[in-house]
Amino acid sequence: MPKRLASYEKAALQNTILKGRSQGVAAYGAKEALEWGTTGAGLRATGIDFDVRKARPYSGYENFDFEIPVGGGVSDCYTRVMLKVEELRQSLRILEQCLNNMPEGPFKADHPLTTPPPKERTLQHIETLITHFLQVSWGPVMPANESFQMIEATKGINSYYLTSDGSTMSYPHPCSYPELCAFAANSGGDPRQPGV
Repeated sequence: MPKRLASYEKAALQNTILKGRSQGVAAYGAKEALEWGTTGAGLRATGIDFDVRKARPYSGYENFDFEIPVGGGVSDCYTRVMLKVEELRQSLRILEQCLNNMPEGPFKADHPLTTPPPKERTLQHIETLITHFLQVSWGPVMPANESFQMIEATKGINSYYLTSDGSTMSYPHPCSYPELCAFAANSGGDPRQPGV
């Protein structure tokens, strides 16, 4: 794919019909993006350089060398697509680093509370089968606490807030997805207000 990405970009994104139908369409600036809570390529197209993988690294992103593509100040359909293509290049760059630096050995943790045992062990040892059954039916016991985490998803930031009382269940809380902010941008309303 890395070799073909440039030809795909030339064939699709340099097309004058596509440019005519997408440049200047659904355009907004940094002020509107921040008011609406826009994240991801929609925010970065306005010139604001923010990506959770760089600002609050998680899952090992701090170990990878990659760039965050940023637009020139106005976010329109064409600019957002161009940024997504550049994000594809950066994702391929991260994948290449993963493949080049992957250590040898098992890729699953051998821990009964986090990883199901190999199927062949569950079919031969009753203790392993019981442990596997309890993990699947009840889940792990989580300490009583609260946690908030954001991840950079394909359309922007997904936010998760969890509360545990120390049992195997966590209290459900609403999650925040980038589509919610896109609704505000398209409707001119505030997605946090009822009835919008």
